[in-house]
Amino acid sequence: MIVSAQNGQEDYLRKVLGNLEKIESATYFVIEQTWEPGDTTALVNRRTFCIEYDHPGDTTIGARFVNFDGIDTTKAVFGYDGTIHAIAYHDIKKLEIDDFTTKPLPFRPLSSPFFNYTRNIIKYALETPDNITVEVEDDVVDWHIRIVINENEQVEFFGKACYLPANPYCWDPTSIYELWVSKANDLPYKVRREMSTNISMKECLDAQLNSASKEKFDLLSFFPKDYKIAKYGERKNVQHASKLLSKNAPDWTLKDAAGKSVSLSDIKSKALLIQLTGIGCGPCRASIPFLNKLRTEFSIDDLGLVAIETWKREGHALQNYINRYGIKYMLLGGTDEISKEYQTGGSVPVFFLLDENRIVRNVFDGYGEKVTDKEILNAINLLSLSSE
Repeated sequence: MIVSAQNGQEDYLRKVLGNLEKIESATYFVIEQTWEPGDTTALVNRRTFCIEYDHPGDTTIGARFVNFDGIDTTKAVFGYDGTIHAIAYHDIKKLEIDDFTTKPLPFRPLSSPFFNYTRNIIKYALETPDNITVEVEDDVVDWHIRIVINENEQVEFFGKACYLPANPYCWDPTSIYELWVSKANDLPYKVRREMSTNISMKECLDAQLNSASKEKFDLLSFFPKDYKIAKYGERKNVQHASKLLSKNAPDWTLKDAAGKSVSLSDIKSKALLIQLTGIGCGPCRASIPFLNKLRTEFSIDDLGLVAIETWKREGHALQNYINRYGIKYMLLGGTDEISKEYQTGGSVPVFFLLDENRIVRNVFDGYGEKVTDKEILNAINLLSLSSE
C-alpha cells in the first residue's frame, strides 16, 4: 500500500522526525555496504561500532561521533568532534587530523553517523522546495520510505543537504534515498543511497538510545597517545611514479575477472601500456573509450594494453565493470604492492608506457580527455608502432 500525502504520509514523516530529534546520544553497530551500479555483490562490506552524540552547536554536521572496529570495539578508527576529523592508521601508528582548512569547501565531506544522517534526510524531505517525490510503503513490519531527488546537482547529506559541484563524470544527477522504519518504535534502522556513480547502504543494529555518558567529548582521547599526529594535506615523503622512468617495470602476477593468473612476462607485445585504475574513479572511467580505441587501432603484437584495478575490487566487480562499460582490453585485479612498486601513492589513473624490453619510457599522471589521449598516442608513435 502506498500512503499518500492525503492520508497521512507527511504526518507520519513528522512523527519519525520527532522521534529522531529526541535522540541525544546512541551506541550501535553498523553494517555498511557499497556497490557499483549493476553489481549484485557488495564491493565493500564493513561492520563498525559507533558512539554518536547530537551536537546542535555544530552548524555543519550537527553531531559528534567516533567509529570503532566492529570486532575490537576498543579500537577507534575515525571520529569527528565538531571542529576536527581524525582518522587512525593503526598499521603505521599514525593519526591524521583534518581541521578543514587545507581544502576549504562549503560543506564538510564526512560520512555522518546513522541517526544524524537519517534525521537530516527526513527533515529535508519535509522542508525542501526541491523537485522531489516521496513514497511511503507498508512492508508489514516496517515502513519503506523512498525519496527521489530530481535536481541538476547530486544531493548528499553531510549533515544538512549539500549540493555537489558539477561533476563531468556524473551523467545523471538523480539522487535516491530509501529508509526502512520499524513500526515497533517508528525509528529508521536501514538507509540506502543510490547515485549514478555508486550505491551504499547502512543498517543499524543493537541501538542503545540516550544511555551514553554525557561527559565532555574528547575525540583524541579515543586514540592511542603514542601515535604520530599528522595534519591532513601535509606533503608526504613519498616516491613518485616518474622515478621509474628508464628503469625496468616492476614485475607482477595478477588475476583477471575469471581468476586466471596473468604475469607481466606473459605479454609479448612490442610495447605495453599499463593503466593503474580504480573502479569508482571518474577520470578512469572517462578514459575507457580512448583505451578501447587504442585496442582497435593497434595489433596485440604491437601494443599490449592492461588496466590494473588498485582499489582491491573482487572478480565479480571486475566482470561487472567490463560488461557495464564495454571494456575491450585486459583488466586485472591489483594489490597494495602494485601501488607501492609503481610508486603512485594510491593515485589513479596513472599510465605507464613500456618498450619491448619492459623499460618504462613514459609516465602519465591523471587523465584529461583529448590532452592525455594525444600525449599517450604521440609517445606510442615514438616507439615506431604503426596503427592498423
